[in-house]
Amino acid sequence: MSFLITGGAGYIGAHVVRALALAGEEVVAYDDLSTGQATRLPEGVPFVQGSVHDRGLLDRTLAEHAVTTVVHLAARKEAAESVRQPLRYYRENLHGLQVLLEACRGARVERFVFSSSAAVYGAPTADLVMEDHPCLPVSPFGETKLAGEWLVRAAGRAYGIATACLRCFNVAGAALPELADNETADLVPMTFGHLAAGEPPRIFGEDYPTGDGTCERDFVHVEDVAEAHLAAARTLAERPIPEHLTLNIGRGEGVSVRALVRAIAEITGHGRLTPLVMPRRPGDPARVVACPDQAAKHLAWTPARGVEEMITSAWAGWLRNA
Repeated sequence: MSFLITGGAGYIGAHVVRALALAGEEVVAYDDLSTGQATRLPEGVPFVQGSVHDRGLLDRTLAEHAVTTVVHLAARKEAAESVRQPLRYYRENLHGLQVLLEACRGARVERFVFSSSAAVYGAPTADLVMEDHPCLPVSPFGETKLAGEWLVRAAGRAYGIATACLRCFNVAGAALPELADNETADLVPMTFGHLAAGEPPRIFGEDYPTGDGTCERDFVHVEDVAEAHLAAARTLAERPIPEHLTLNIGRGEGVSVRALVRAIAEITGHGRLTPLVMPRRPGDPARVVACPDQAAKHLAWTPARGVEEMITSAWAGWLRNA
């Protein structure tokens, strides 16, 4: 297979590129560098700077690299920002996907893996969320991911493309310090920033209907997420006819925000700082934790790394980048 990774210079995208390169696959990274960094890419991996709205550049890239499989990660991803800027999110996340799928159809791409999100579930009622749980997103970001899944599935059926939508839960950690997440809106790096400045870490809301009143999330290591994308592409390649998979990518274990912030403070040597409780953020559901059984069944994939490894690896990256 020959892979095109959109958003390939981003946090998750660079880890997917690395996983593919280590597995011996041919891969080209595609990114507009609005948030990505080309320095994240392994030496020798071709890089194309461009937007997924640029049909001409997509056509040339797919043809020049004889791409057979696309992994699509390029997207805006912050729920609270999407509440403030819904038009931007629909333009970037849905129109860009449409243009990319049109290019894939023209290039006769055989497989398409869409990096979706647990945000499609909204505020689920189940303790562990299965893929058939009703999808009622509570933010424009989640809406664009759900509509993206519909579009990917419909295009796959219509044009004979094998497709997979991977609903990634809360991604953290780093394979290497230089690949760490730099987005300060994400909980782990945001907490690092406050602690390093000698400030108390922030908790957004403590009146949720959970064990300690703070949100509960399923945190999964970014290396495990990258390996799941590779496993999905290879699984689609093994099937005799094009099919569609929708799978949760998580650990199946809930961690409260308060517990995670406490663990971060202790691991980084800032355990004496008491968290500052802030108002709830718009678009934050109380508990979202995956049932990962279907990913294990269909991909033979299970996450191998725990929360402590996520924190320590992310902290090493934050120190390097700071």
